[in-house]
Amino acid sequence: MITDVAKVGIAVRTARKTLGLTQDTLAAASGVGPRFIVELEAGKPTVQMDKVFAVLAVLEITLQLEPPPR
Repeated sequence: MITDVAKVGIAVRTARKTLGLTQDTLAAASGVGPRFIVELEAGKPTVQMDKVFAVLAVLEITLQLEPPPR
């Protein structure tokens, strides 16, 4: 379960490396700058969600939100 931005960054880095992509290549394919990829993978808490979704789409990672159990 991913519960913070740092874990999102780890998931992105892992997927990127599994696909054999460099940070620059992923940035270009996602329409974001290379610095954004570096900051996302580092777990920067102020990343822009629209850019995060663009990166996740290139990596074919889905994001699922679940309400807390009651």
